[in-house]
Amino acid sequence: MRHLLNLQKLASRSFNTTSRHLGNKVSEYQKLFQADNNLPVHIKGGTLDVLLYRFTMTITIAGTGFSLYWLLLACQPRNK
Repeated sequence: MRHLLNLQKLASRSFNTTSRHLGNKVSEYQKLFQADNNLPVHIKGGTLDVLLYRFTMTITIAGTGFSLYWLLLACQPRNK
């Protein structure tokens, strides 16, 4: 039980004693995502967002195809 109390103190101390202050970048992101450049919002972040989007779509389509293949295979009658 004592270890859990020490862990709680350590965790709160690490959050309370941050040495660097992060700047507020909300206005920069608002300008980026509200720009009228005819791109969907999930691609406006740049190259990494495009790659993540394409990777996600590839996995989704491959998983759907794989599931449909096994469903079709399970529906077929077995030969005796």
